[in-house]
Amino acid sequence: MTFKYLPANKLALSLAVASALSTSYARGDVAKQGQQVEESIEVISVTGTRRSLRSVAESTVPVDIITSADMSSTGQLEISQVLANQIPSFNYPSATIADGTDHARPAVLRGLAPDHTLVLINGKRRHSGALLNLAGVVGRGSTSVDLNMIPTSAIKRVEVLRDGAAAQYGSDAIAGVINLVLKDASEGGSISLTYGQYDSQMAGAPNLKSTYVDSNGNLGFNLGDDRKVNDGSTRTISANSGFSLADKGFVNVSIEYRDNDSTQRSGFDPREQYNRLDDGSLDPRELTINRYNHRFGKADLEDYALFYNMGYDLGDGLNLYSFGSYSNREGNSGGFYRRAKDNRNVESLYPNGFLPQIETEVEDYSLALGLDGETDNWTWDVSSNYGRNDFALGVVNSLNTSLGGGSQTEFDNGALVYDQWIVNADANTSFDFGLPDNVFFTIGAEYRRESYKIEQGEEASYITALDANGNPVASGGAQVLSGFGPESVTDKSRYNVSVFTEFDAYITENWNVVFANRYEDYSDFGDTLTSKLASRYIITANLSLRGAISTGFRAPSLAQNSYRQISTVLENSQPFEVGLFPTDASAAKALGAKKLDAENSVNLTAGFMYTQDSFSLTVDAYRIDIDDRVVLSENLTGSAVKQILENAGELNTESVRYFTNAIDSRTQGVDIVASFTLELNDLGDVRLNAAANFNDTEVTNIDDNPAQLNSLGDEYVVFARREVGRFEEGTPDSKWNLSAVWSFNEWQTTLRATRYGEVADISTTADRDEYLDTKWITDLEIAYRPDAFWKLAVGANNVFDQYPQATVDNIGYSNFSQIFPYTAYNPYSLDGRFLYGNITYSF
Repeated sequence: MTFKYLPANKLALSLAVASALSTSYARGDVAKQGQQVEESIEVISVTGTRRSLRSVAESTVPVDIITSADMSSTGQLEISQVLANQIPSFNYPSATIADGTDHARPAVLRGLAPDHTLVLINGKRRHSGALLNLAGVVGRGSTSVDLNMIPTSAIKRVEVLRDGAAAQYGSDAIAGVINLVLKDASEGGSISLTYGQYDSQMAGAPNLKSTYVDSNGNLGFNLGDDRKVNDGSTRTISANSGFSLADKGFVNVSIEYRDNDSTQRSGFDPREQYNRLDDGSLDPRELTINRYNHRFGKADLEDYALFYNMGYDLGDGLNLYSFGSYSNREGNSGGFYRRAKDNRNVESLYPNGFLPQIETEVEDYSLALGLDGETDNWTWDVSSNYGRNDFALGVVNSLNTSLGGGSQTEFDNGALVYDQWIVNADANTSFDFGLPDNVFFTIGAEYRRESYKIEQGEEASYITALDANGNPVASGGAQVLSGFGPESVTDKSRYNVSVFTEFDAYITENWNVVFANRYEDYSDFGDTLTSKLASRYIITANLSLRGAISTGFRAPSLAQNSYRQISTVLENSQPFEVGLFPTDASAAKALGAKKLDAENSVNLTAGFMYTQDSFSLTVDAYRIDIDDRVVLSENLTGSAVKQILENAGELNTESVRYFTNAIDSRTQGVDIVASFTLELNDLGDVRLNAAANFNDTEVTNIDDNPAQLNSLGDEYVVFARREVGRFEEGTPDSKWNLSAVWSFNEWQTTLRATRYGEVADISTTADRDEYLDTKWITDLEIAYRPDAFWKLAVGANNVFDQYPQATVDNIGYSNFSQIFPYTAYNPYSLDGRFLYGNITYSF
């Protein structure tokens, strides 16, 4: 990929220039800027420093740039999928039958937690999603920005800073920073329609042909070849257009609609579904019931999104800018099937059992407004932005067992709400100290306020009905996901204030040094000071060395600090509370919970960059040490735990989970990125790209058990084997991205191959650990442009229909592993080959 300068008044300021406190994009001669940048779409200024007008080749830290042209040729319909397809250190793991996580899957950078990556839009901090991921998947215990609320049609380019940057951008930037730059053209636009569907054969999952009764009176099954599926239809319609504002500015608007049908990758259910008859024989319905009764695969999702980006020249060096969004998503996913004979079923409502389903409606909106200008030798920027994510939860095709045959079958479970308001300001200038270049100096400050709410669901979603003697009738709450009751209602907020400075200087003509400091003070856990020193040394015109050392932090999220989800279960006909308690709850304190503190990190990176004509190569090694990581404890339960809770006055509490600063970790690896353009004369040209990430995470320390648990035995631990495995082996130990783009006259062919290294689904015991072998996934797209306006494309993702090895073959267990033929820890899609077509009209 080639990078070059534009004149100063034509170049949008970069991620580094536009941090959470910095100058926004699309300024200066804004009426013409959008068109000119689009014409030179690979132009980019540096990230990792606030000095503007610098190319990526001059960056002191590794940066990836993904243009809108790169995104449009992937066949992927969500930005998380696009990034996973393009950046080897970025992973977007599968998630299925994982409650709300099915509807807002988290992504990870460098194998760290989803909330270790800071997301910016036009250089401004994006608000987090409200969902706290609690299911047993990658990202458990974290909240994260819902990237897929942002339509790809609105994005001009993506800048990914692969280095710790908390000293520059604040909390969450331990793994790196992703900045999404919105389109800013003042004219023209496009309309695009994409339709696709999965056409696949499930490797290792045989099709059930028929069911019979064997000679022993038990169920038998006639199996065929691996099951063939055609499902998961996707329809995407997007439009983008730019408009001039009186020749002094622009407004660029994008709208997008996505409708993704669910996929079904479950195996058949071999269990007996009905109670046996009085004579001990099988119920005849066993031979006719549909045994594909679970929904193992992608959720059914429908998304709407509207984004705008605006800039206006007020004169006298003043520029007004604004951008905002509204997104809405409705989703439906399945839980675990309740058989007809299940004691959680009411046969008068569901004589053949039922599949309870989780429904969500997510509303997400944001608004940013700012003013920048120049005064004497200072360039300054003042802005404010607000964002809110409202995640409403419900259950359908379900029941509250304790209410019997009179139970309703649909429930409003309540909602999770997160919002964020930021006011920031910064100014920068340069000083002449007699060095080869002026010393660039930035100073800034920020105020950020956050709030987190849990809103109560309707009574039937959480209540447990009692009989005349005051004893519970049966299990209460909505089956599959109990609603938020009065004890779960939460309304918490906090604020923090930060100030920062940065110096960027050329000590010699070949030696650049960047030094940054940031001080933050949080209202709920205290203050912290972080620093960063980065440097780049030019050895020759083609070769340069670069490296950085920095300290970082991540404040525990408001959700981690305040989330509570408490349900009532029955044990020996007695009701008990189980669930997730905040650390200040008496039940959590009784089992050793302490007030959460910030995570602290030390980041090291060192590498080189070599360029020669159309060839470039970068190699960067890194190490990230994180102390006091915030993790979700094990489910602490059992008679000994119950006794501790009773001694503490918690007579009705049976089981407790809480967040804790329980572990330290070390992540280290190497990123390699190479590109080359091969000119074929009359046959066009081929752009070749190769990138690889080798990554290893180790849990280096697990805190001793709280004193309250020490005497209870080895089985009572706060952080156990499976969770350690999730951190260390839940994402690929290596990943390669190879691509070739051949452009010839009106045709463009894109071939990509991604190699995913080994991944493990670690269980509670070693004999149930599941290791997934290395796998290559190949994508192909052929596009044709008959003229300057139209583009027609067809493609296939996962052309060779690759699946991970089936769980039954992998670890030898049947029953539920027959129902769920693959582990959800698979790092690529579990749905097989995806075929699609696209029509785009540009104007």
